[in-house]
Amino acid sequence: VQLVESGGGSVRTGGSLRLSCAVSGSTFDYFNYIGWFRQAPGKERELVAGINQSGDITNYAASVKGRFTISTDSDGHTMYLQMNRMKTADTAVYFCHAEHKDQMWRPTYYWGQGTQVTVSS
Repeated sequence: VQLVESGGGSVRTGGSLRLSCAVSGSTFDYFNYIGWFRQAPGKERELVAGINQSGDITNYAASVKGRFTISTDSDGHTMYLQMNRMKTADTAVYFCHAEHKDQMWRPTYYWGQGTQVTVSS
């Protein structure tokens, strides 16, 4: 299984970007949980947004709630993060993440390589 992000780049404050995460070797319904994390320089990696396996429950970091939206396409091969009204504090490397738990409920974690997002004023 591989996760590959795309869509990062530079944007001005108040602008928008959409990140994509393509999965190969599986579809997203294989995973118990999928989401986006980010890591800014000198800071720990943090959860930005996540969605459960059935796709009916999402969660967001307080700092992005109301501005970012996580979604997947209908065939389960691509996950998105729509980022609106962006702030300089959103500058970070964004990582696609997926988690699968086996029958013993042991987790295996998958990560993409990361994509840089830079927001300037």
